[in-house]
Amino acid sequence: MTNHGETSEPFENGDIVAGAPFSGQTAPDSPIALRTPAELADALPYLLGYRPEDSMVLVCLHGRGTFGGRARLGIPAKDEDWPAAARQMARGLVISSERRSTRPDRLVAYLCQEPRPGETGQDVMRRLAPLAQLLRTECGSLDVPVIEALCVSDSRFWSYVCPVESCCPPEGTPMGLSGTSVLAAAATYAGMQVRGTLKELRARMQPWETSAALEQEVALDTAGMALVPRILDDASRVEVAGETLDLAGRIIRRFAEAAPVSGTHPADVRDDALLGHDEAATLILGLQDRTTRDRAAAWMEGDEGAPALRLWRALARRCVGPYREHAAAPLTLAGWVAWSTGDELEAREALAMALGADPEYLFAQLLHRACNEGLDPESIRRCLRLERGGRASGKKDEQPPKGSVPEQKTRSQLAPGAAPAPVDSAAKSDPAPAEPARRKRRNRSTGPAEPGPRPQRPQGRSCRPPRSQSQPSRSQPSAAGRVCGKRKDG
Repeated sequence: MTNHGETSEPFENGDIVAGAPFSGQTAPDSPIALRTPAELADALPYLLGYRPEDSMVLVCLHGRGTFGGRARLGIPAKDEDWPAAARQMARGLVISSERRSTRPDRLVAYLCQEPRPGETGQDVMRRLAPLAQLLRTECGSLDVPVIEALCVSDSRFWSYVCPVESCCPPEGTPMGLSGTSVLAAAATYAGMQVRGTLKELRARMQPWETSAALEQEVALDTAGMALVPRILDDASRVEVAGETLDLAGRIIRRFAEAAPVSGTHPADVRDDALLGHDEAATLILGLQDRTTRDRAAAWMEGDEGAPALRLWRALARRCVGPYREHAAAPLTLAGWVAWSTGDELEAREALAMALGADPEYLFAQLLHRACNEGLDPESIRRCLRLERGGRASGKKDEQPPKGSVPEQKTRSQLAPGAAPAPVDSAAKSDPAPAEPARRKRRNRSTGPAEPGPRPQRPQGRSCRPPRSQSQPSRSQPSAAGRVCGKRKDG
């Protein structure tokens, strides 16, 4: 079992952003040139929008020096994982940029890590030197040279490229006072903000570790005994979905009507006080149903977006103890609403945390890839608006089709190549689904089918059998939520 902010991979889930370039311009006639390692070191928080910790970062340069896509990965704790991490980040960033016909001309690399006990910043620089060389080698193998590689540690920076001691002394160069550089002024003028560190951002969605966590765990146990049998029963599943969404709607309105509080931590504490343990448990378990989760995703914009995001964060904080894997659903919803409302930084972190809670959660996988690739979330928003409008007009959805709407739209439009089995042009024109085709092949190999109608699998069922039984093909939507040890489509 993993924490929200962790994954089961050797190194931390990271970000590859191939969004709009930032040229450091305050006006069309006033470009800002960054020529020295000091200027590049000062630029990093403004290029990312936060101050990276324990991270390796690559930043693309185009033409005469326009900044482009950025990639970040956590620095692996084990040296043997460094080659794979360097290869993943270099290839991921370059390939992602090439898809937009913006292959970078050069790259700038950063290694950011604070000293361990007994270390100095210079010790960190020396220890990470092989990782810097791996990054330069991997990028060079893609014909994209790293023109500068910097280590930032203990409020100093070092260059792995510049050999001139008068420019880059062995003891490092002190970082300038944050926010006082010309680039900082340009970023402020352009409306860009540096939002502290990723650790501070993730803290808003980490599970409780206070005495209240035990009370929440008891509430989850109690709600599970009442709700799980109803969710697993087709006759009562729709009723549970309606109850879950009605409760979520009431709490979103409660959050929207609450008096504003300054500061992120006080605001989160206020939201926690507005949400009861029993209410949180009911919502967390109810959202493990894929169809219910997809309908909840319709609170994604306008006056509903901000309080919905607050609710999903609050629910992620309530996924305590053995229920941490249940956080995949509220974290994915938080990531989706943040992305839909224009906050790509929180979206990527929430989705990465969702994958830390459940690496197989398909909705989070697809959204994370689409967000990292800088795609427009409007196609999903349109789909959800249509679904919501259809329900409002009286159309029944008691028997939803296989595959949720966001997953289908994300597969086909937002994240090409994300599906385990890519669909070619011939398959797109064939209305027959893949699963029946596989069944036909098995029938031919095992003899004729028995007479009589084939038993139909109940539609809308969201819970899959325990792992000891055979699992469906990975070509079907299979990201997992969990209800008391049983897996279900994500």
